[in-house]
Amino acid sequence: MRKLFKKPFLSISILMLVLLSACSGKSSETTGEGTSSKEGDVINAKIGVISYITGPGAAYGEAITNGFKLAQKEINDKGEVNINLVIEDSAGKQEEALSAAQKLMSDDSIVALLGPTLSTEMNVVGPEAELNGIPIMGTSTTAEGIPQIGEYVFRNSLPEALAIPTSIKKAVEKNSVKKVAILYGNDDVFTKSGFDTMKKVAEDMGLEIVTIETFQKGQSDYNAQLTKIKGLEPDLILCSALYNEGAVIMDQARKMGVDVPFVGGNGFNSPQVIEIAGKAADGLIVATPWFGDKENPKVQAFNEKYEAEYKMKPDQFAAQAYDALYIMAEALKNAGEADRDKLKEALLEIKDLEGILGKFSFDKDGDVVMDPTVLIIKDGKFKVFE
Repeated sequence: MRKLFKKPFLSISILMLVLLSACSGKSSETTGEGTSSKEGDVINAKIGVISYITGPGAAYGEAITNGFKLAQKEINDKGEVNINLVIEDSAGKQEEALSAAQKLMSDDSIVALLGPTLSTEMNVVGPEAELNGIPIMGTSTTAEGIPQIGEYVFRNSLPEALAIPTSIKKAVEKNSVKKVAILYGNDDVFTKSGFDTMKKVAEDMGLEIVTIETFQKGQSDYNAQLTKIKGLEPDLILCSALYNEGAVIMDQARKMGVDVPFVGGNGFNSPQVIEIAGKAADGLIVATPWFGDKENPKVQAFNEKYEAEYKMKPDQFAAQAYDALYIMAEALKNAGEADRDKLKEALLEIKDLEGILGKFSFDKDGDVVMDPTVLIIKDGKFKVFE
């Protein structure tokens, strides 16, 4: 059984909302009419979104909300499901994400939640959604154990536990790697989870780990860690970081003469890495379900619409959000009405749904079933790592 909490605790959650709602972030509502209901053949559904819109990692939240809004317009235009998005800003902070979630969950007309952006945030929001019996889907929460929080908790983002082993094995194979250094952020659930996976994969493959170095969010000087790594001459560096710190680490490493490849976790899967690090980003290897240059009509059509609407290329986070809303729409159609419990059951039944990321299914825990693609940054662009 996945269920960890029961709905009688709803009253506790509502009480907490009264105390915390005053400090919640800004909210916005995008198109759609009325509340969650069924009118004729159209299912009207109100869905709450918790996104990292302001703060140092706002590029994640911007891409995610853009993906949601683009999918929302297309879905509503088709006329089977009409989705109304209510968007709250978490600023990438646990307490603000929780406050936003409680505010949204107190509205009985909201049938589901999308987000929050960070695994750290989901660790506090997921249990609250479970308490209230409302389906919640993370579109960028890749840390270990997220769907196991409870039976109402889902994600469509490829977990680190699937992506990292694929990228490391490819990098080792192509570069005849024997020795690795590991560098990770030790004050974040997401980057710590990535480190745990990297360390296990390296050990399982019989690689020599020459050193394990740590850093914190917002750190700007990595000279001590990189100097030690350079002196130990690893064949490969495994780095679990968000793009802000990850890009700076790569830039400083290259300037110090560290020219070995990097394998990054999911936080590196952003054009922001290239924008910040420039040429220093070359040699970064990542695994992702998203590759924007794939010769697939759905992918190319999404790219064109996204660029026309937002004047920038979509990244993995935009693509995952876009597919997530289509997954919600499909589940709503299958449920037959905008009902929280029926929607939860319908989500579990999603199998081989064709999206821009490929064929998508949920497993019994509400986790993603999907194969990743290994990419490398070369000449300032993400390319398939052959």
